[in-house]
Amino acid sequence: MCVSGSATLVRALLADGLAGELHLFVFPLALGTGQRLFAERTQKTEMALAGCETYTSGALHHTYAPATTA
Repeated sequence: MCVSGSATLVRALLADGLAGELHLFVFPLALGTGQRLFAERTQKTEMALAGCETYTSGALHHTYAPATTA
């Protein structure tokens, strides 16, 4: 499943443990304020960085996957 532009839905999927991977695109541009994807909350989701790409525009693509516990 791919969710684009719905922080509320992504937070709900993370809270219920239904997110298999998280792809975050970070752009080197700040335009005011907005909702935080990871707002303060009591439940913690363990994710680990699985990959990172840098584009010529300066944008970053971070891939996170559920952290494994050994």
